[in-house]
Amino acid sequence: MIIEWQRAKYGLRRAWLCALVFAFVSVPAIASAADDPSATSFIETSGTNFTLDGRPFFVTGVNNHYLTYGSPDEVTRVLDDAVAMGANVVRTFLQPVIGSLDGSKPTIWDWRLEGEASNLAVKGTYLLYWDPSQNRMAINDGANGMQKVDFLIAEAGKRRLRLIIAVLDFWAFTGGAQQMRAWYGSRDAPGVQSQYNTDLSKEKSEFFFQDPRTKRDYRTWVSHVVQRVNPLTGRAYRDDPTIMAWELMNEGNAQPEALRLAWTGEMSAYVKSLDSNHLVSSGHANILDPKLADLTIPTLDFGTWHGYPLYNKLTVQQFNEMIPEFCQLAARAKKPVLLEEFGYARSNQNVAAAYAMWLDTLTRDRNCAGWMVWRLVSRQDSGRYPVDEHDQFDIRNDGSAIWNILKAATARAAQARETRRASEIIREVP
Repeated sequence: MIIEWQRAKYGLRRAWLCALVFAFVSVPAIASAADDPSATSFIETSGTNFTLDGRPFFVTGVNNHYLTYGSPDEVTRVLDDAVAMGANVVRTFLQPVIGSLDGSKPTIWDWRLEGEASNLAVKGTYLLYWDPSQNRMAINDGANGMQKVDFLIAEAGKRRLRLIIAVLDFWAFTGGAQQMRAWYGSRDAPGVQSQYNTDLSKEKSEFFFQDPRTKRDYRTWVSHVVQRVNPLTGRAYRDDPTIMAWELMNEGNAQPEALRLAWTGEMSAYVKSLDSNHLVSSGHANILDPKLADLTIPTLDFGTWHGYPLYNKLTVQQFNEMIPEFCQLAARAKKPVLLEEFGYARSNQNVAAAYAMWLDTLTRDRNCAGWMVWRLVSRQDSGRYPVDEHDQFDIRNDGSAIWNILKAATARAAQARETRRASEIIREVP
């Protein structure tokens, strides 16, 4: 009788706990970051998962490239649309980089371009530039410089969004590493190329990553960024949990591979020496063999890969079959791996079904850490959405089938992870 009574007691306890846990799972998200204790916690890792306060944090995110130079309204519209989609992370790059203001050091891209922010019209914004009076790199901390980054971080925090910030872009779209090497007379024409073009010139793929001057400038830039105090929040960037992670560079395509890995190891260790709070990753596309070669670097906390069937010459099904391959690499390394860029042209008849398939595969695989679609855009100050005639990857809050699939996927991923966590709690009960 005692044994039966104990079984009944534990059965009631288990049933009560199940009801409590699943009731908790169904509670709506807290609206205000100020009332949410997790808003002050840093994202961490545990095995192949990101975690927040010890619970799995599955990334359902978006990319946007103009958040550091768009107008305040353009920035907040993107953040609001990210919230409307149910995203929890937004990724962007620190840019633009120019020559000198007096033209003595040429700017290699059209930074005076008129038009919309989405089309690289930066309207006088620049973060890094060449100072001829000092004969060195300089940093713009003004209203048309780092104060725009301050604004982005503060506004993201208000919306409980986390940020992945690449501290530099490899490509020349708004200067990036190509502009920085041009300061020192690196002469290879740094025009825009496909991000998956492996036929990079030797100078373009080596100079920045091995020249002592560009390496010094990079470290100076990193130090300035992570230690900067945001006047809008009162926090140093390195102490702000709104930032989920630092990335060394967007698609830093150093070649040969040994040079890339050496530079990645050196610079990730440097970031870690300045900031022990935040995760660090390379930001590399990692789609070509050897896939995720940088995942073994101890000072990288998670892996990244960027995949586009158009550029990778894959069918929708082949791309879907590639997803578990990367997640299995995560399991071997015992680190999270994030599909942080992917896209499929809206003109494809099967585009909605493709997104639905890929997102379902990512959500179901326990070793997958999340996804970030390229790219979320919102209405420009002109009142129009950007014109995306090139690759047609733009995601918009327009009620389209793609938008609805992404929105449903964020909700499903959140529910799946909470349910899984609830099951783990229940299994722990005697």
